[in-house]
Amino acid sequence: MQAQVDQAYLPCVSTALFQGGQLVDTFCTGYADKEAGVALREDHIFRMFSSTKLVTSCAILMLVEEGRIRWDDPVEAFIPELGSRWVLKPGAQRIDEVEPAHTPITIRHLMTHTSGLSYGIFDPGTLMYKAYNQSAVMHPGHNLAQMMTTLSALPLSFQPGTNWEYSVATDVLGRVVEVVSGESFGAFLSRRIFQPLGMHDTDFWVPPAKQDRLCALYVGVDLSDPRKPGLLRADDKPYPGAYLHKGPRESGGGGLVSTLGDTIKFMQSLLPGGPALLKPESIAQMCTNQLASGQCVQFPNMPRFESKGFGLGSSVTIGTSPLEPASVVGEVGWGGLAGTIWWINPRIGIAAVLMTQRYFGFGNPYSFEFKKQAYKALGFH
Repeated sequence: MQAQVDQAYLPCVSTALFQGGQLVDTFCTGYADKEAGVALREDHIFRMFSSTKLVTSCAILMLVEEGRIRWDDPVEAFIPELGSRWVLKPGAQRIDEVEPAHTPITIRHLMTHTSGLSYGIFDPGTLMYKAYNQSAVMHPGHNLAQMMTTLSALPLSFQPGTNWEYSVATDVLGRVVEVVSGESFGAFLSRRIFQPLGMHDTDFWVPPAKQDRLCALYVGVDLSDPRKPGLLRADDKPYPGAYLHKGPRESGGGGLVSTLGDTIKFMQSLLPGGPALLKPESIAQMCTNQLASGQCVQFPNMPRFESKGFGLGSSVTIGTSPLEPASVVGEVGWGGLAGTIWWINPRIGIAAVLMTQRYFGFGNPYSFEFKKQAYKALGFH
């Protein structure tokens, strides 16, 4: 991982390895700000992007354990405007070529990204990409309730439960938490997760007193070729001034900032012997593939990830692939668009975290190299 920094693929790297629930190694190298020469420390703050989804999923699991949500509850029981959905007809040429949804969106659909919702990020040129961006679904000035109103006017990509598509479903789950708990999403996370675990640097924004600890964000010099060395500053992602002010949008899909130390505490809450937030059977459910036969993780314009199913909030590895260690089967994990990665393999009792700030980095070659070396270091291949 030092070589990834030396060769200008990554600006910085912090990692943590776990074995049998115990933290067995941490490593920290590179620069929180290359231009200013600020060396990375373990207390530097990272944009978590979609690594936020694990926290949101745990919040939902807590409410399920309490009997306040059930997996097959229709979303309109909590968010009425998302009921009675319309779905794009197969082969539609216009956004208004729709048919009624055969079934309602359920909480399980939202947790597994099989709801028919979209993102407006990964599929330029499509009807849904255009509609999501024209409607400003991800507008940072809108709170979760306003986001639901925007979503209510848009069709689904497919009939709920019939396909897998990465989407704003986890933001919808954040709104479900608000409705069920009667408090803001951020307040719920703080009271039920961050405060009990001592995660003092994890939030939806960075207060002025901590802003000197926020890492700079970078992007590769060629998005189409992540093997080309070189990094460009990209602090305006996802929008200028992001995270520097407390805003209305508390995105369950990608809004948190955190540190390596806080992330270690959160990971330990999901590992044996840690400060448990969830029952073992809930964690086991989370790590079990929930997709129907024939479904798998698939992003637009990329091959199907046949070895990746999806559990309750994260991918589940159901087969081997040339890119990963042979022992990877049973692993649950995900990452964020700014380069953060986490994974847990309960079958063999190991886990890991990697923190960096390379935009559109999740899935770049460094993530596979890290996993290969981490498995090897922990005694597996």
